[in-house]
Amino acid sequence: MLLVYVSKITPRNRYVFKTIFKNYLGIGHALTSDLERFTSSKETKFSYLARPLGEELHFTADGLLEQNVISEKSLQTKVFKDTPTIFPVRNDTLEFDVFAATFYMLSRYEEYLPHMRDQYDRFIAKDSLAAKEGFLQIAVVDRWMLLLKQVLQQKFPELAFEKRKFKYLPTIDIDNAYAYKHKGLLRTIGSIGKSLVKFDFSKFAIQLQVIFGKKRDPFDTYDYQLSLQRKFSFKAIYFILIGDYGLNDKNLSYQNRHFKRLIKSILDYAHVGIHPSFGSNKQRSKLLMEIRRLKDIIKTDVKRSRQHFLKLSLPETYRNLLEADIEEDYTMGFASQLGFRAGTCTPYPFYDLDGEVECKLTVFPFHVMEATLKYYLNLEPDVAITECKKIIDEVKLVEGTFISLWHNESLSEEEEWKGWRKVYEEVVEYAISKEKLNA
Repeated sequence: MLLVYVSKITPRNRYVFKTIFKNYLGIGHALTSDLERFTSSKETKFSYLARPLGEELHFTADGLLEQNVISEKSLQTKVFKDTPTIFPVRNDTLEFDVFAATFYMLSRYEEYLPHMRDQYDRFIAKDSLAAKEGFLQIAVVDRWMLLLKQVLQQKFPELAFEKRKFKYLPTIDIDNAYAYKHKGLLRTIGSIGKSLVKFDFSKFAIQLQVIFGKKRDPFDTYDYQLSLQRKFSFKAIYFILIGDYGLNDKNLSYQNRHFKRLIKSILDYAHVGIHPSFGSNKQRSKLLMEIRRLKDIIKTDVKRSRQHFLKLSLPETYRNLLEADIEEDYTMGFASQLGFRAGTCTPYPFYDLDGEVECKLTVFPFHVMEATLKYYLNLEPDVAITECKKIIDEVKLVEGTFISLWHNESLSEEEEWKGWRKVYEEVVEYAISKEKLNA
């Protein structure tokens, strides 16, 4: 048990100390601003102030956690023990304010400041502090926790920290369950007509073969996915797009009996969550309707979510999910870059910076997406495997949770995805091998 003295208890320091000691270090703590209690206490303790009280273990406070405003920060990045740090402070054991730095990254402070957004209304990866300063592929928050742990262990060897273990969590987004099957007469005619207009006769031939049952639909990779789950003994999470048909939402109708059967079959061997449609990010009524549709199909509450197109606007998106009783979100990551958007590979509670309140929504950051590798980074499969292994090694270094994002169509071994199935297989096998090292 640790007793931490602060000049005043605020929502920010209450959140960050709770998150650090519960989610990262696994030890009990108490926060106090009662000077008499702190000085007279015989408990293991330290102060977090601008200056130390006396000879106690002390960490220098930058002041961010005592504020209740959101303002531009002129942040300086320094390297301490091979790890990039922010919020440097003088006369401190760690040479930076580890608590302010952690809060800045986990709260996504910079995403509340004025910024440009991309064509899909998303925060742009290259504009993030981590990308600009070159530490987007480093799990800095988890590394900071290791540095903090070392200091506490040296000062208080009697402290018992919870042992962390590397975990692997594969996730699959189903944006389009099938390429050609079960689309209905109008969509099928339109698709065939488009192939003919473009003189794409090879695609036209495949469409006819699939429609008449002579060939497996290219996006129907579910048996293959199940075979991998059985081979490596893991349980994935599937996020299902179930919104109405539109420009950016092209899945089957939620009323389609084949689609319903597919969803129910997936539930037999995996977890299922909602993949809110492109338009639902701005319309909570759409989100609620889509969750209700999925709930009616799977006959159980929907507690997990990941935004279609990774559309994440803070705090609005997470507020909408909270209103819909979603408990876990898996959107925290960049479409255009691999790495650690929030600087971490550890699930953590969402902090609403506008409302200055911790919320009952757990953020599960993902780190690798196959579309990033192929479309944004233009990597060949062998290079993509190497880059993924680097991220997995970083997560293993801090014993975090590695989360991958794939789509059913990218496992097809057809057309543009030919040669990419081995990327998924090697990522899964490599991550599972790291997980087995815990045994």
